Amino acid sequence: MARRTRAALVPVEHITRSILLLRGQKVLLDEELAALYDVATKVLLQAVKRNLERFPQDFMFQLTAEEWAALRSQIVTSKAGRGGRRYPPYAFTEQGVAMLSSVLHSDRAAAVNIEIMRAFVRMRAMLAGNRELARRLDELEARIDKKLATHDEAIAAILSAIRELTASPPASKAYKRRTIGFTADLDEKS
Repeated sequence: MARRTRAALVPVEHITRSILLLRGQKVLLDEELAALYDVATKVLLQAVKRNLERFPQDFMFQLTAEEWAALRSQIVTSKAGRGGRRYPPYAFTEQGVAMLSSVLHSDRAAAVNIEIMRAFVRMRAMLAGNRELARRLDELEARIDKKLATHDEAIAAILSAIRELTASPPASKAYKRRTIGFTADLDEKS
């Protein structure tokens, strides 16, 4: 029961909102992970640095100064030199987050890690659902384009027929109209 209570302290929706897309990978920043695990960022990074062999580049990477500046402007953190963070944060991929639970030896780390893995799985399912939806929309659009092409041909044929009906007959087929009433045509031979 205690384990479920701890997991409930970290809603999956909160974790999902914290996941960022950097360098084409879904990651969580060290500061966010430290808050989730209820440890100081410094403590989290010390544990990682003591076990650096467990965190290859595809598990964890440090943001470049440009990435950090762009991210800082989006999340509105304090500027360096004014009490804020003075170095770019580390970003942990899904595998890196899984490895963190083996480095941080606490019940909370294990419980939070389970919720983080569920958030990653939920995001992956949402993306797969979006891909399926995009594929279906593409199929529907192709069908509509095909139908529109046949409709365009039918409409063009109808317009052509209407134009033929409304157009005046060619001069060779034109006939002389007789006037109404009595006229004496002296040239006419009876």
